Amino acid sequence: MPMVPFDIHSPIESLDFSLFSDRSLTVHIKRDDKIHPFISGNKWRKLKYVLQAARHAGKTHLVTFGGAWSNHLLATACAGATFGFKTTGFVRGEAVSNPNLSLCKIYGMALRFVDRTAYRDKPRLYEQYTATDQRAYFIDEGGYSVDGARGCAEIIDELPHTYDHIFCACGTGTTLAGLYHGCISRGLDTRLHGVTVLAGGNFIPDAIRALYPEMQLDGLTSHTDYHFGGYAKTTPVLHTFIKEFTAQTGILIEPVYTGKLLYGVFDLAKRDYFREGARILVIHTGGLTGILGLHEQFP
Repeated sequence: MPMVPFDIHSPIESLDFSLFSDRSLTVHIKRDDKIHPFISGNKWRKLKYVLQAARHAGKTHLVTFGGAWSNHLLATACAGATFGFKTTGFVRGEAVSNPNLSLCKIYGMALRFVDRTAYRDKPRLYEQYTATDQRAYFIDEGGYSVDGARGCAEIIDELPHTYDHIFCACGTGTTLAGLYHGCISRGLDTRLHGVTVLAGGNFIPDAIRALYPEMQLDGLTSHTDYHFGGYAKTTPVLHTFIKEFTAQTGILIEPVYTGKLLYGVFDLAKRDYFREGARILVIHTGGLTGILGLHEQFP
C-alpha cells in the first residue's frame, strides 16, 4: 500500500491591495488550496495523521460523515483511493445527486444517506453499520480530532516569518485548534482569529477545549459576524466580493468558507481593527468544489 501521507509545503503569496498598503499592513495568504485538487487544503492536513493512525491500527475501511456538498467527504474518498483504503460516507439528509457526490463515488466511496435526526448521533450510526467490520475506522465530520488538529499545527512550522495575526475559516474548529496549539508550542506571540461560517459559531472555543483541555485560549479571537446567514448561506454582497477578489488576484475563493474569511479580513481592515504595520496571514483552506453547489448565484 502507498505511504500515508507525505509532507507538502504550500506557497505563501502577498495580497496587494490599496486597502492594506494605505494602512501599512502586510497581508499574506498561505495557499493550502494548491496542495491537492481534491484532498485540498486543511482536508489534507486533517487527514494526514488520521490515516496514519488507521494504518497503524491495521484498519482498511474509513467511515466518515458530511453533507451533500462536503469537501471532507470528497477528500476522504480521494485519500482512500490514493492510499489504499475502502471508504464509506454517511450523508446528511435525503438522497440527492450532485457533482461532489458523483466524484466521491468515482473515487470508490459507498454513500449512505441518513435523515437529519439519526445523523446527529454519529457514533451510534458508526457502531450499527460496522458491528461486524473489525477493519473499520471512525473519522468524525470534518476530520474533527486531535490527530486532525495535529496536522493543521504543522502549518506554523512552514512559516518563514512570524505574524501578528493569523486568520482561518472555522467549521468544526479543528484547523483553528491546530494553529493555536502550534503557536503556543513554539512560543509565538501571535493572535489567532477564527472566522466562523455557521450562525451561532460561539461553540468554537468549546470545540477547541474539547481537543486540548489544558490549553488557555487567551490569544484567540472568534469572529462570529461574517457567516452571511449560516452554513452555505450567501448574499449578493458576498458574491460581489468573491468575484472582485478572484478577478483581481487570480486566487479562487468560494462562498462557504474562504469567501467569508477574506471578506472578514477586508472588513476588519476597513474598520482599522489592526494597528499600523501589522503582519497578517490568511490561511486558504481549499475546498473549492463547494462553489459548484452555488454556481447559479454567480450570474
